Amino acid sequence: MAAAVALLVVLVLWSIAAAASSEPASARTAIDVPHLLAMTAIQAGLTTVLSLVVGTALAWALNRLRFPGRDLIVGLFASAIVTPGIVVAFGLLAVWGRSGWINILSETVFGAPLNVPIFGLGGILAAHLILDGAFAARILLTRLDAIPTARLKTGQSLALSAWQRFAVIDWPTIRGTLPGLGAIIFLLAFTSFPVVLLLGGGPANQTLEVAIYTAVRLDFDLYGAVILALVQIAVCTTVVLAAAAFAPVPPSLGPSRGQRWSDAGAARAAQWLILVVSILGFALPLAAILFDGLGSGLEALLQRAAFWRSLGTSLGIATLSAALTLLLALCLCLGRAATRSLPLRTGIAAPSYAYLAVPAVVLALGFFLLVRGLGLDPALAAPAIVILANTLLALPFAVATLGPPLDAIAQSRGRLIRSLNLSGVRQFTQVEWPLIGREAGVVVALAFCFSLGDLGVIALFGTQDFATLPLLMVRALGAYRTNDAAAIAALMLCLTIFAFVAIPRLFGSSADARA
Repeated sequence: MAAAVALLVVLVLWSIAAAASSEPASARTAIDVPHLLAMTAIQAGLTTVLSLVVGTALAWALNRLRFPGRDLIVGLFASAIVTPGIVVAFGLLAVWGRSGWINILSETVFGAPLNVPIFGLGGILAAHLILDGAFAARILLTRLDAIPTARLKTGQSLALSAWQRFAVIDWPTIRGTLPGLGAIIFLLAFTSFPVVLLLGGGPANQTLEVAIYTAVRLDFDLYGAVILALVQIAVCTTVVLAAAAFAPVPPSLGPSRGQRWSDAGAARAAQWLILVVSILGFALPLAAILFDGLGSGLEALLQRAAFWRSLGTSLGIATLSAALTLLLALCLCLGRAATRSLPLRTGIAAPSYAYLAVPAVVLALGFFLLVRGLGLDPALAAPAIVILANTLLALPFAVATLGPPLDAIAQSRGRLIRSLNLSGVRQFTQVEWPLIGREAGVVVALAFCFSLGDLGVIALFGTQDFATLPLLMVRALGAYRTNDAAAIAALMLCLTIFAFVAIPRLFGSSADARA
């Protein structure tokens, strides 16, 4: 399995490199690569810094505060990792856009709209901050929750103030996670596609991903697209290699237990202020989507045959991608857990992290060039390619989720399993599956939601007869059918939240029954 994944990635990279080398020396492109690289790096760098600052503050507040509904709020921020970027971007438009809630309220109260510039760098940073800031907060909250009770009791006996406690206890706990977390956020922002496509506001704020899409779909400048893809692969690979030297980022989808040592006075007021502002910033765009989308526009959308075709396509692709992701992740993680050889473990797991260096649009471009080079019709190959590409996109998260528990099972129960002489099938069904059922549910939910909200791959392979909900939403916005776009965004959000909550519980209950 690992060799097959590696071969597939190598073929994709080879097709990109071959396309670049096959062009004549006189080939030129009008694409300004240095400007695009600078713009992409600037917005990714700013997103990383802002997300780490906001995430640290929000994690600090959630760690200290205890209130009814806290688990729901923590779950809301945890869902940021699967919330489609295009949905968040559209939600920002619904709140801050020219006809958004804020402008309507301002015009009603003050007689004039605020006209906050939502398009451009500010809008891109706002959307990324909602997604990545909440993601960072959930990761860092996990680290703060893991502080040993004995250390907290020592600090409490020393009567540390809130600020002393953060400097002496909290900061040493989370600072080791920040470089690796920052690298992940930088990669997520550097490879962002739907947010920049919707909120970029023009060529001045284009990033590499959007420029690749424009070069292929609009200008058919394959040489320029290949050059951009190679630049992006080089940058992402450099970041991935640098991130490998940092401490691993802990998983963060379980419940948060919080702490009993609460602060008082100004610190507590600051924590409540941070929490309220964060909830409003994250939940208001989602609430606007649901309010605007589940109204009159929904009835008209449900009468369109194109919607039902796209819904069926999205659900089918997401289901197959999730199943294939789980199968691949189980094979890779079980194989890695069965050996103590470091080179072999590295060789088995490494191909699964290819997406971190080869993002969605670059992956789609490689598949497009590969299919074109083989003389196949891209329209006929599109369903299989989209499923494969979405599987590769989710595979790093799947391996990171299933790998640690399977390694722990091999270390703690390996000798017992061997002494019982269990076959591989019985070992998996009777020992391993009951112990990893919940994690398997998380993997399926993540892969399903990632595929459901993906726009980068389908953007290059979509046709009038083959479209998913995100692509249908972009087309509705391009045709100024905002009611249709709002309804699609609301349905995507509902499907994502339902899948993210229901699938892990379904798998967990099945594993509990077997146990």
